[in-house]
Amino acid sequence: MKAEEAKEQKAERAASRLRPRGLSRKGCEGETILTAIADDPPGLVARAVRRLLLLLYRMRGWKAVGEVPEPRRFIIIAAPHTSNWDFVNYLGLTADLGIRPHFMGKLSLFRWPIGGFMRQMGGVPVDRAHASNAVQQMVDEFARRAEFMLTVAPEGTRGKARKWRTGFYQIALAAKVPMVVGLMDYGTKTGGLGPLIWPTGDFRADMTRVFDVYKSCIPKFPERAVRSIDDIVGTEEEGARG
Repeated sequence: MKAEEAKEQKAERAASRLRPRGLSRKGCEGETILTAIADDPPGLVARAVRRLLLLLYRMRGWKAVGEVPEPRRFIIIAAPHTSNWDFVNYLGLTADLGIRPHFMGKLSLFRWPIGGFMRQMGGVPVDRAHASNAVQQMVDEFARRAEFMLTVAPEGTRGKARKWRTGFYQIALAAKVPMVVGLMDYGTKTGGLGPLIWPTGDFRADMTRVFDVYKSCIPKFPERAVRSIDDIVGTEEEGARG
């Protein structure tokens, strides 16, 4: 447990270095200077939950592989999402990697009495009353943070989706940040973060690179695995109808 506590303390120290110093501003030559924005430091309950999830993750034989890409400003694609265990194992993985990624949540989840806990776990409130602006809200978050790893599950369901939602891609394009493939391979019980993939504006071409990483990844329910690029972008017939 000492090693786990040391890793948790390291992550907390990293978070504590993010002190608010205002929003992003322009430098003397016009370049954008990103500002470190403070997250709520993990409280007792949040730390206990993370340690419990890490313990469950390791007791079930999981381990992290690879390194966390730098700089730590990117979209983490969380797929394929086929089981509630994905969430538990993913949080265990992030604790194992010593990172504190963020996720979007509806505004009502960030009110008393659980609002503080949600923020401490990495939650970022999104005003669903303005769904069309959800992308811009996350773009604004990237613009004001020197470090921001946003997790998005593009399938939007634990069942077999016909194709992925594209909000994560729109955020990456508008915020000018790369995407990273989040891997949870139930075949090898290993997890990690894949290579940086920069969006080019050609969704199918970029998702082909994502598929190349995912095609050997075995989800909790293999029948719901990503088996072709059409599972991500849809078929040509669907595109023609859309």
